[in-house]
Amino acid sequence: MPVVVVESPAKAKTINKYLGNDYTVLASYGHVRDLPPKDGSVDTEHGFEMLWEIASDSKKHVKAIADALKDDDTLILATDPDREGEAISWHLQEALTKRKAIKKTTDVSRVVFNAITKTAVTEAMKAPRDVDMELVEAYLARRALDYLVGFNLSPVLWRKLPGAKSAGRVQSVCLRLIVEREMEIEVFDPREYWSVRAVFETPRGQTYEARLTSLGGKKLDRFDLATAEAAELAVQAVTSRSLSVTSVEAKPGTRNPSAPFMTSTLQQEASRKFGFGARQTMSTAQRLYEAGYITYMRTDGIDMAPEAVTDARDTIKTRYGAEYLPGSPRIYKNKAKNAQEAHECIRPTEMGRAPDDLKVTEPDQRKLYDLIWKRTLASQMAAAKLERTTVEIGAPDGQVELRASGQVIVFDGFMKIYTEGQDEDSTSDDDKRLPQITQGDAAPLHTGGLNGVFAKAGETGTEVIEATAPGAGMQRNAGGILSENGAVFGQQHFTQPPPRYTEATLVKKMEELGIGRPSTYASIVTTIQDRGYVIKDKNRLKPEDKGRLVTVFLSNYFRKYVGYDFTADLENQLDEVSAGDRNYKDVLDRFWRDFSAAIAETAELRITDVLEKINEVLAPHLFPPREDGSPPRQCPNCGMGQLSMRTARSGGAFIGCSNYPECRYTRPFGPPGMEEASSIPPEGKLLGEDSGDEIRVFKGRFGPYVQRGAVTEENKKPPRQSIPKDWVPEDLELERAVMLLSLPRQIGLHPEDGVPVWANIGRYGPYLKHADSTSNRGGTNANLDGIDEVWTVGMNRAVQLLAEKVASRGGRGAAAKPLRELGEHPEAGGPVNIMKGKYGPYVKWEKVNATIPDTIEPDDVTMEKAVELIAERLAKSGKKAPAKKKTAKKPAAKKKTTTKKASAK
Repeated sequence: MPVVVVESPAKAKTINKYLGNDYTVLASYGHVRDLPPKDGSVDTEHGFEMLWEIASDSKKHVKAIADALKDDDTLILATDPDREGEAISWHLQEALTKRKAIKKTTDVSRVVFNAITKTAVTEAMKAPRDVDMELVEAYLARRALDYLVGFNLSPVLWRKLPGAKSAGRVQSVCLRLIVEREMEIEVFDPREYWSVRAVFETPRGQTYEARLTSLGGKKLDRFDLATAEAAELAVQAVTSRSLSVTSVEAKPGTRNPSAPFMTSTLQQEASRKFGFGARQTMSTAQRLYEAGYITYMRTDGIDMAPEAVTDARDTIKTRYGAEYLPGSPRIYKNKAKNAQEAHECIRPTEMGRAPDDLKVTEPDQRKLYDLIWKRTLASQMAAAKLERTTVEIGAPDGQVELRASGQVIVFDGFMKIYTEGQDEDSTSDDDKRLPQITQGDAAPLHTGGLNGVFAKAGETGTEVIEATAPGAGMQRNAGGILSENGAVFGQQHFTQPPPRYTEATLVKKMEELGIGRPSTYASIVTTIQDRGYVIKDKNRLKPEDKGRLVTVFLSNYFRKYVGYDFTADLENQLDEVSAGDRNYKDVLDRFWRDFSAAIAETAELRITDVLEKINEVLAPHLFPPREDGSPPRQCPNCGMGQLSMRTARSGGAFIGCSNYPECRYTRPFGPPGMEEASSIPPEGKLLGEDSGDEIRVFKGRFGPYVQRGAVTEENKKPPRQSIPKDWVPEDLELERAVMLLSLPRQIGLHPEDGVPVWANIGRYGPYLKHADSTSNRGGTNANLDGIDEVWTVGMNRAVQLLAEKVASRGGRGAAAKPLRELGEHPEAGGPVNIMKGKYGPYVKWEKVNATIPDTIEPDDVTMEKAVELIAERLAKSGKKAPAKKKTAKKPAAKKKTTTKKASAK
């Protein structure tokens, strides 16, 4: 039977159902090979040759495919229809050829389908082709670039910026977007402005609201009413005049539906409507695709297959009536620069399958399918018809003009089933429905019409109004000024900083800049969060200290490589490779030539230089000018030292005084004013004395702690102990502080081996340790239930907890057992074993670990082969081959004695 290979078992199960028993359908479980995370995986000296390894978890899947090919000489690669899918097919073909599972007689073909339906699969099987090497080369270039940047730039970060984790070709640029937005927010200077609105009555007693647009015969711009006084004059100008309707204009309008979903717009809309992250959206869409409910979900395309358009139009006519169907189908054209990413849009495979008909129990899948189904149908529905009305109200002298606007939906069209979400809250007067108003009507003010609005503004106002008392008959609160009759309201506003990115708006921005591609958006956004560079705060992305420091470092020392234009241009070059218009090795060579030089330039860079550069770049943010005119970096505690940024080994950052340890002033990384109010001064809070030593509480950069005695030349490191998280440092008393300083507490000697057992408080809470000392990294640790148990736990309880911990480990921590023992090395002695490793099986002898090639099964490795692999490994590392074993002789003892005498001399 022909062997068909797809990525996932779920997809394999669905396809097997369509193809029947004449085919063997197996899953590769994603990528089967990757570049090992070690030096030399991309050989820049030899044409960027790439060293691939089969992941240990993938070996059994490759073996299963190889075994199936023993019974049939036909292999059909049916992985996903994008660059990643093409790469998986190529890797499989290469790996199986190396295993000799693919022979000269084996018929290997590639098929692609955009949806997992019986029609799509059977049609694809009729159109086999070869693996698209141009698409594969685009993948190879992208993977090599990511490796070269990550593997060469990350170590620079580790050495020059303590606590930094990694850098990536696109992730660092994405991080830069978030950090720069945060810095914009922090330096944003709000600007005050005012608006005036009034409520009027129609002759029929209905009310409507209008805003002031012209004052003193001049059209008002946003900041024309800049103060409370100006707003008060405007309110008086409106209330003191007799007003009437000067014009009423009604215009018909239409609103067209949005295009069907592609990857980025699906991620954005799922974020707006459901709060889904990019990864959550893509994994949910993947399951819908594998179940045959939607088309492929990684695409830049918005066009729809003709048969799908017909199916959608038939569904619309049946469900909603002919009036909801436009005269001709709507055509959406792809705007993607890279045709290889522009598959069909994301749509249901069957338009008639409504969300209620879906056979899934997972709420996320049902919600996402509902969204895709509605958006797809809406994209082929008739436009909504609106009537927009604008009413102008004015005074006879032309000194005051107000405008009321609104709209009414005459025909809902596509809005019957779907309206697109908004990234930010948007309130518009246009959405209000106006009552019947006729030109020439009087426009009397509606008494008390804005009392409620005025009261609400007072509750949410900012109390920033600094003005004289309101004029006669005026009311004022924290939000604005109200006329005596309660019908005209002047409201205070402040300009707002740009909002933090959500995952949706970040993906949108990346798409606008040409950074990343549909297959990478989710992984990029996820990676910067997993690295601890960014956190989510109320669904908004906020940079952590680590992320901010990494961005400033890269922007100053590798500016070109975190540039938006450079990254977008590189993406375009990769697109040209996939289109066959550029050689991928030329792209790599050009990039590496400049990038390796930039890496070399940082070799002599000192950490102190880096920190001072960051201080300089972030000075406006970290050390803004002070109101009293004193130097921004002068320490506010001692007045002698200079404030500067310091890094902690944990990766965080803080602001400290250069006069340390004499001055212990610190504050959080960021502008002044971020520090929490505390009764603990920089020099520490004195709790009292114990045994002649002062006991103080300090707030350090790693958290609050207690200290016995002062720092002196003779005692540079006095005893200290961190204060548990549950204890309030400001409320700590002398007795508790002395108890903390008595730790670690030795409970006694373990009855079985005589080794001490300790109780202590560590980074993760209270614990027991069975070891010679608490500083020893070995031994056995076991958690305690509560802080107080550190001082009360006895030996019996401690022995029990330690024994339970050892039993629960299941042997972890013990020496790894060999898969096979081959015996003594025939030339140099010492056991030679085959071990199981993270990246696959390997031969171990002494301190040498030699990887077993993918083409050899561990069970087939002989001693002769093992010795050969060890010798190759030694040669590669530049070490000498093992010397031959020698039989011990008596003269050797003399030699040893001579050596000792020489040493004695």
